[in-house]
Amino acid sequence: MTDELRLRELAAELRRSLGILHKQDIQTAADRLGAHVRSASQEPILLGDDCAAIPDGDGYLLLAAEGMWPTLVDTDPWFAGWCAVMVNVSDIYAMGGRPIAVVDTIWSQSPELVDPLWQGMVAASQAFNVPIVGGHTSCHSPYAALSVAILGRANRLITSFSAQPGDVLLHVTDMAGKMHPQYPFWNAATEADGDRLRTNLELLPQLAEAGLCDTGKDISMGGIVGTTLMLIETSGCGAVLDLGAIAPPPGVELLPWLLSFPSYGYLLSVRPEAVAQIQPQFHNRGLWCHPVGNITEGQTLTLQLSHAALCFWDFATESLTGFRGGDQPRQPNDSQSA
Repeated sequence: MTDELRLRELAAELRRSLGILHKQDIQTAADRLGAHVRSASQEPILLGDDCAAIPDGDGYLLLAAEGMWPTLVDTDPWFAGWCAVMVNVSDIYAMGGRPIAVVDTIWSQSPELVDPLWQGMVAASQAFNVPIVGGHTSCHSPYAALSVAILGRANRLITSFSAQPGDVLLHVTDMAGKMHPQYPFWNAATEADGDRLRTNLELLPQLAEAGLCDTGKDISMGGIVGTTLMLIETSGCGAVLDLGAIAPPPGVELLPWLLSFPSYGYLLSVRPEAVAQIQPQFHNRGLWCHPVGNITEGQTLTLQLSHAALCFWDFATESLTGFRGGDQPRQPNDSQSA
């Protein structure tokens, strides 16, 4: 099979993936809320990032929420409870912050059925050292559902709004894991030591506070390709993503890896001169951190595989989340002036 044919087949599978298609549901929020809202002090709070960054003194309060996939809640409730806390914690660290506390909202048909959800949430709360401080619980629902919200704080932000043409895209992940037996989740967390989990996450705010990184995103259900799309949409840029540089773990094929949601996975957009300072900090922790592309001028995401290339998405003709860069005011963050 030629590189051109393989790239076209990969692109077709990626375009059909629910992880990317479901991101278009976010357009309903963008249509109603716009690109930003104003705080009580009339400072802009930009919309479309992993968390809302609310100006607070000399830093930012970070506020986010995640609703869990109903199928996961039904079929693997312990893991759903764990993930509900984990993904929120990851969103806070992805923006250069540190978590403060979470609250939950649970619906279940009975106290017995809600128990594994609680077990998973409490286990993750202890592993990440983030307390569950309240929420809402109903055990008289006709269905099971779970969502979790989180509060954190950042001194300096990593955002989705400040990618610049010429930036290097760094793919950061923990390869010491395994695929979920049913779903596209790369699990490097549930069996890991809590101190290791927390130390690895702490690298993100350290990079922000050192002025080495001001732009990035948590890799979500859209996988690395969907995450790249969201990053360049909010930044108002284009990108070239080299699929051949996104090396999957042993035993995992490229397509499942591209579609996977890793328990520890980030896409960082950094100035070229910072790459040599950033990579060793992850490598010293046994984490993967390698260049996989570049930010460009324009409005397209181009995928490459060896010498083959194709335009995967053109924001001139198609939105993803609807939070398109260019309309947002600049967030007052010193780290974004580099």
